[in-house]
Amino acid sequence: MKKVLFIVVVTLIASLLTGCSTKLTVDNSVVSDLDLNRYLGDWYEIARFDHRFERGVEYTKANYTLREDGKVSVLNTGIKDGKPKEAKGKAKLTDTPALLRVSFFGPFYADYRVMLLAADYQYALIGSGSDKYLWILSRTPRLSDEAKALILNEAQRRGYDTSKLIWVKQE
Repeated sequence: MKKVLFIVVVTLIASLLTGCSTKLTVDNSVVSDLDLNRYLGDWYEIARFDHRFERGVEYTKANYTLREDGKVSVLNTGIKDGKPKEAKGKAKLTDTPALLRVSFFGPFYADYRVMLLAADYQYALIGSGSDKYLWILSRTPRLSDEAKALILNEAQRRGYDTSKLIWVKQE
């Protein structure tokens, strides 16, 4: 009986979440190719849209490592109110190389979409399945003005409101 109740509750929640979805107003298509092994490692968060789970966090950095089961371990670190903050998660691969599914909360996964990636894997523009999330990542704590302009132009071309970006303190 408990198993049936659990399935009913999960189905109801999923139905409610799907029913609350809105029409996507941005182009969140992914790059055509991603070499996961080159993508793994450290990434500094240069900018992001505001959302409650990262609100007030600075010096944010993500580390991606390949697990034995083929999934990717995700470790996000930063500083909030002078104290270290850490979030551990996992990502699973999909049939589309630049589209991963990331989870920080049990069985709940969200899209991680690599929408722009430098040829040398030094910076990336990341989106989600919604227009509410956007990240600019870099292998270094600072981006060149040229790279920043290129990324912002691409985000704007895709329909994102880049005036909403929060520029993360890194140095």
